[in-house]
Amino acid sequence: MQNGDARPFETMRPVDPGIAGNQGYDTERLRNDVPGIWGRDLWPGIARLDGVFSATGGQNQNPGPLYGGRQRASGTGGADGSTFGPASGSGPDGGPLFKGQVNKNGYRWWYLDGLSEDGSRGFTIIAFIGSVFSPYYAWSRKRGHGDPHAFCSINVALYGTGGKRWAMTERSSAAVTQTAETFRVGPSALHWDGRTLAVDIDEVTSPIPSRIRGQIHLTPRGLNDKVIALDTEGHHKWWPIAPVADVEVALDKPYRHWRGHGYLDSNWGAVPLEQSFTTWHWSRADLSDGAAILYDVNRRNDDPLAVALRFDENNKAYVFDAPAIRPLPKTGWRIHRETRSETDHATVLATFEDTPFYARSMIETQLLGETVTAMHESLDMDRFIHPTTQFMLPFKMPRRRA
Repeated sequence: MQNGDARPFETMRPVDPGIAGNQGYDTERLRNDVPGIWGRDLWPGIARLDGVFSATGGQNQNPGPLYGGRQRASGTGGADGSTFGPASGSGPDGGPLFKGQVNKNGYRWWYLDGLSEDGSRGFTIIAFIGSVFSPYYAWSRKRGHGDPHAFCSINVALYGTGGKRWAMTERSSAAVTQTAETFRVGPSALHWDGRTLAVDIDEVTSPIPSRIRGQIHLTPRGLNDKVIALDTEGHHKWWPIAPVADVEVALDKPYRHWRGHGYLDSNWGAVPLEQSFTTWHWSRADLSDGAAILYDVNRRNDDPLAVALRFDENNKAYVFDAPAIRPLPKTGWRIHRETRSETDHATVLATFEDTPFYARSMIETQLLGETVTAMHESLDMDRFIHPTTQFMLPFKMPRRRA
């Protein structure tokens, strides 16, 4: 790791499309014949976060804007999280807090993933209040209802050796239990004990039914307490809770037992994603002494936002200069993918999810002087809201009352 490449978490600004390597996105429209709140410290200013973290290795460095200060600031906004009411903090131990109200038309999710030590197996789990990719929730919002607590799910995906498994059954509020420490949707639940996040899984895959049953434990090596606003209006926030974590997988169906490295974050918002964003590309990679996260967001009514963060082994964060954008091959559904790399090329090692609007992949890239394997996702919200996509989604995402 080249510590000199990382700086205090200083000033973050939107990308200037005129700077080489920082192009804005050109969202490809879906063809007619489609052939896939509670963060601890919320920093206002949206596209700029000033003086949050100390310097890498205790060095005192001059703070300066990301990409050398050649971008204009997008302004400030009301990003104090007040739209989520009194449940505006993390738990008393700094970990995830599962009890709280999400406003009408809003959403909240907790995301965790893990890769085995040898890279042969992986998982992602996303627990939703107000499932952002739910056609049922979208239809409810159009009718003027939009109660996020009536559209909850725990999405489980398994990858690698032994084959893929994918389950996402949406359930109503009658099947949901929320306490400070636990979020339960039907037979599956997340539970935080102050040190470890335990996920009890009992789900059925679709469209071909099979069982996913067992438990996954994720233990952070520290907790990050900073929240980042992703849009100028302050409607959408992202909290990288634990970019450096250990995971233990103990599933009986299918039988999978392994240990590896993991990641935990949370996103929440007061309006639907498609109202504020067109596309985004996100990735996270383990480093020899921590982790790195890249978040490139194309916003509907503002300049693109680029976030490049390095986390040490205690999950303390530092800004680093994001390398140039590198293209990745499009998916079978023609989803545009890209990432950033210090070398001329980045490589897709595997495509885990290939849908009309979303792709999850494992890639190889170069960050902070290291060749790294990264979990990567690309999202196209214009594809998501296309009527054909909305028609297809219920076949992949069944809904039950309990």
